[in-house]
Amino acid sequence: MTRTLILLLALAPAGAAHAQAVELEPVGEARLRYENVDQDGLAANAEALTLRVRAGVEAKAGRWSALVEGQGNLAIIDDYFDGLHGAATRPIIADPENIALARAQLRYAAPAITVTAGRQRIGFDDERFVGSVGFRQNGQSYDAVRAEVTPVKGVKVDLAYAWSVRTIWGIDGAGARQQAVSGDNLFANVGARTPVGKLSAFAYLVDQDEAEMQGFRMSSQSYGARLDGSKSLGKAKIGWQLSYARQSDWHHNPNDYSADYYLADVAVDFGGPRVGAGYEILGANKGISLTSFQTPLATGFKFQGWADKFLVTPPDGVRDLYASAGWSWKAVGPLKAVTVQAAYHDYRSDRASRAYGDEIDLLASAKLGKITGSLRYAHYRANSFATGTDKIWLQFDWTL
Repeated sequence: MTRTLILLLALAPAGAAHAQAVELEPVGEARLRYENVDQDGLAANAEALTLRVRAGVEAKAGRWSALVEGQGNLAIIDDYFDGLHGAATRPIIADPENIALARAQLRYAAPAITVTAGRQRIGFDDERFVGSVGFRQNGQSYDAVRAEVTPVKGVKVDLAYAWSVRTIWGIDGAGARQQAVSGDNLFANVGARTPVGKLSAFAYLVDQDEAEMQGFRMSSQSYGARLDGSKSLGKAKIGWQLSYARQSDWHHNPNDYSADYYLADVAVDFGGPRVGAGYEILGANKGISLTSFQTPLATGFKFQGWADKFLVTPPDGVRDLYASAGWSWKAVGPLKAVTVQAAYHDYRSDRASRAYGDEIDLLASAKLGKITGSLRYAHYRANSFATGTDKIWLQFDWTL
């Protein structure tokens, strides 16, 4: 945090030089969530009722703004293993109690450039490689400097350097589940609008530069490209995503490996009903632990099912063939943005031709005033990887 404060103090005089009337805006949100996990092989279920509150203030003056936000997470029911406390005889629910400075950032925003310095949340594209882990109560933030530049219309250059990653484990984090992980992380993404969608080239250099992080084996460099587009066809809208990346070891990682990433996804929205399907591959190299394609900074809950069985890619990689269907309504009585959705995943290894298992995910959500409620369910049926697991969540989100 010392480097963050020094950086903010160094930039502050520039903001003072452009002294203007300062507008103050409160920032606040709360989330109450019940989670229950039943996992084969463990004697008892995990049950958690947690309340997360975030509060802060943003000061704006012309092109400058400063934001400070604190957060706390309270376990009202704590019959679970949070990864740091409690008995590992229960399944893990990765929401330990915590109190922390979530964000402390200074931003300069002009038409062609935005620079953000300090503790901030960062997400690139769909957050498959770098994200804020928004589903977990504590989330993930970065002590970083980020520059978003638009040199010409339709082209954006997004660059970031992060020297510390503030993890979901909070103030009590230790060992392989640290409060923060230091390193020289470099992220670059250049995107351009084309007739078939946004075409991006990216480079994500992840430096988990601490021995406790698998002996530096989570450090990697990934280079690739992504196409994200959509088109209206009458009353329907079709969307597509294509992505490829090549990953190899970086910095102090003692492993010598390279692995590939592939994604092909298509979805059709009929203005209510919608369907989708995709195929995602996190490739393997030699079948040795941590030589497959890894994404330690990703918002992992968004990918490969909600049961969270593949947050660390297995040595033989993983192939995820999935399909989804759902329906949404703008309003149902007093409820707004009503959605129901179901998804199915079939997981297999990238090498050695093994069937890992399959998963069903279900979701229902709706908004009433400033409160969004959601009910989720995940059922993972194990074949040759991990163990059978059922998870259920009941969640209420409120935003100021």
